[in-house]
Amino acid sequence: MPSLSFATASRIAARELRHSRGKFVFVILSVAIGVAALTGVRGFSSSFRSMLLLRARSIMAADLSARMFRQPSPEEVASLREITGSGVALTPVTEMLSMASSAKSMDPLLVSVKAVDPAQYPFYGDVDLQPAIGLKNALADDSIAVGDDLLLRLNLHVGDRLKLGGKLFRIAAVVENEPDRLSGSFAAGPRVLLSQTALDATGLLQPGSHAGQRLLFKLPTPSSGHPVSDQSVADLKAQLEKLLPDAQINDYREANPALTKGLDGATGLLSLMSLVALVLGAVGVAMAMRAHLQQRLDSIAIMKSLGARSGQVIKIYLLQTLLLGLAGGLLGVAMGIGVQLILPLFLAKLLHITPDFRLDPRAYAIGLAAGLLTTLLFTLPPLLDIRGVRPILILRRAVEVSDDPFSTRLIRKLRSSLVQLGAIVLILGGLAFLAARVSDSRQVGAIFAGGLVVVLLVLLAMSSLTLYLLRAFLNRTRLHLPSVIRHGLSNLYRPGNPSAALLAALGLGVMQIVTVYIAQRAVVQEMQISTAANLPNIFLIDIATDEVDGVRKLLSQQSGVHGTPEIIPVVSSRLIAIDNIPAAQLKLQHMPRRALQSLNLTWPESADQPPPGDKVIRGEWWTAQQSADSANHPLVAIERQEADRLGVKPGQHVTFFAQDAQFTATIAAVYEPDSRHAFSRAEFVLPAPVLAGLPVVWYGGVHCDPDATSRLQRALYQSFPTITVINVAATLETVRQVILQITYVIQFLAGFSIFAGIVILASSIAGTRYRRIREVVVLKTLGATRPRIATIFSIEFAVLGLVAGFVGLIFANILARLLLLHSLHFDYRFQPWMNLGAWFATAGLTVAAGWLASHRILGQKPLEVLREE
Repeated sequence: MPSLSFATASRIAARELRHSRGKFVFVILSVAIGVAALTGVRGFSSSFRSMLLLRARSIMAADLSARMFRQPSPEEVASLREITGSGVALTPVTEMLSMASSAKSMDPLLVSVKAVDPAQYPFYGDVDLQPAIGLKNALADDSIAVGDDLLLRLNLHVGDRLKLGGKLFRIAAVVENEPDRLSGSFAAGPRVLLSQTALDATGLLQPGSHAGQRLLFKLPTPSSGHPVSDQSVADLKAQLEKLLPDAQINDYREANPALTKGLDGATGLLSLMSLVALVLGAVGVAMAMRAHLQQRLDSIAIMKSLGARSGQVIKIYLLQTLLLGLAGGLLGVAMGIGVQLILPLFLAKLLHITPDFRLDPRAYAIGLAAGLLTTLLFTLPPLLDIRGVRPILILRRAVEVSDDPFSTRLIRKLRSSLVQLGAIVLILGGLAFLAARVSDSRQVGAIFAGGLVVVLLVLLAMSSLTLYLLRAFLNRTRLHLPSVIRHGLSNLYRPGNPSAALLAALGLGVMQIVTVYIAQRAVVQEMQISTAANLPNIFLIDIATDEVDGVRKLLSQQSGVHGTPEIIPVVSSRLIAIDNIPAAQLKLQHMPRRALQSLNLTWPESADQPPPGDKVIRGEWWTAQQSADSANHPLVAIERQEADRLGVKPGQHVTFFAQDAQFTATIAAVYEPDSRHAFSRAEFVLPAPVLAGLPVVWYGGVHCDPDATSRLQRALYQSFPTITVINVAATLETVRQVILQITYVIQFLAGFSIFAGIVILASSIAGTRYRRIREVVVLKTLGATRPRIATIFSIEFAVLGLVAGFVGLIFANILARLLLLHSLHFDYRFQPWMNLGAWFATAGLTVAAGWLASHRILGQKPLEVLREE
């Protein structure tokens, strides 16, 4: 036969497509559903993540901040100018304590001063003022904005004057909220906000003053309109850490630990959902294309009988495969855009979340490429099956030519065809490559790709083992089983039955779907704890020991206050040495040495449990017996960030000097605080006997409704005028709302991904209907009734579902545990009842999908089918 041009091959492929539209529509829809799930989830999650990151940046008011306790050196100033010359915006924020007074009250008041450049600050978010006159208008050279507690303490009003340093300022507005309140210092005294120019005019900044400075950085916005990438932020952070070795460098993700964990969890889960959409789409494509090519074997056999070479036949069906993949991919991208348009409308009404719709060509290109590549990859094995096979054997494809076990035939087949082995390797490599491109989290992508390869190999091995054991079981019990059960079980390994492929596809799909469910459930449950409505949002500083009971009583009587107030003891101390190395010789990581002179120590409420909100990440918490013996053998637990800066780990020894007492404590544990409890104000936790007898000041935390905070502040001032009230209700409410939105969207997208996965798996099962037509004809011709055939099929599908569900659930729990513990850093808990329900649900879904696919076949008359042949 002469060579076949691409034009001729295309005409033959297109002619076959036109004459079998109904069968090809199913293939196109299978590809389209997979691509739509991938592009829809990825496109919407990209828009949502952009909105989320923008809100997260407003909590720091910048992309990064560098906290310093000194003025930058000339060399550092020059290097900072080079950074700003590259397009990075920089604005300083100066914070210090000072005394303020007014003509109405000559008694000076300790205040917390914050100086900013109103032309640039804040880079993200807004400063809420009352009246709402704008920050530039409020912070003029002769005007300032103050906290309402200052007005209360000095009996002032907006428009009155306040003396700060050597200058009088007009109070232009009251500060209701600052976006970076959590990032700033929690210093004693009411808040005073002024411009950098006004601060210079006061004369408060002198050489040797204890003013702290935060440098806020904003990277230039990319031309695409997307938020600045995390990699760009990480690169600038690394550059600043080298430039400012004793500064504390934090990016916007570290402004709040609960928010950081939420963002990391959202990134990992959204990546996981994109990967699951990709793989489930690949499963649907694989099963659809396999069924399609199995139906075309008669046409292929005729072509080979007429002299067509294998390469020419492969060329025709390769072009047909590309046409189907392209059509399905384009339809899937259009469906994905529709999903991306519909989801925000739905969420806007349900969850009050309205991410901007943004066309993401990269997501659509990846979706289209994934559809084409998976279609092409999964058609390689059935296409390559044609090579070197005689036409008579293709026509007898439904007849076994060997009684050897499946595994033996598979090994023989692989040995005889290295090309087939290469195709399998290419499929796995292609999926791993797509997983790496789709995932926004490298670690999630790596764990997922590795788990995917392992589970595919195990599923193939399990499918062959299951079929082998079934055959052995039936050989021994054939005469003792009802004929319907015997026929249903033997149907699993009948010639031409795609049981092995269905087991692998179902098991893989179950693994992906259940992994998403377990992971999102664990992440959402932990996030919901951090969004509880009774967590402190008002913090109290400098409570005297004889005021503790009175403060508790006052808080319990205030309307708008919820939950039990958290009041903790704090002992001021200095760090003298670590492992007998003096503090002056320690190598600190981004921590000024003067910070070692003012440390906060506390003890927990329970003798053998961490304080509320603290989670041990290294080492072990002490027992009740160790706590009782701690006066002789002191122990200490250190906050993670503080431990990293000091470069310490459990087992090392830290020497403290508190008042006139010096003691050395062994580091028992390193913990991660959630920053939502009062205990987060102290960096070192020790057993109570270690700190017994030392002077104590108390800190407090309480949850108050935002509209009742002013009333609470007045009540506290009237009864306890020396206590400083830090109101971060508005900022923490922003954090809470962001985390709530994360949980809502995670749950919604997880539900969407699971639904899409179930649809894809059901379509994969339904794709086997054409393989059953001949079997139904033979059985009906031999006298089998519809109920008998339906029972046979039900037993076959139920066994398939139970075996695939069992293997898939095992690997789902393994994969979810790896992802949660090692990538997302959330707790994993085995859920027996959920797994049992998912196991039976898999069997039910398999039977239901098989029934839906086969009920029309059962109603067909044998003669109708034979005429079509």
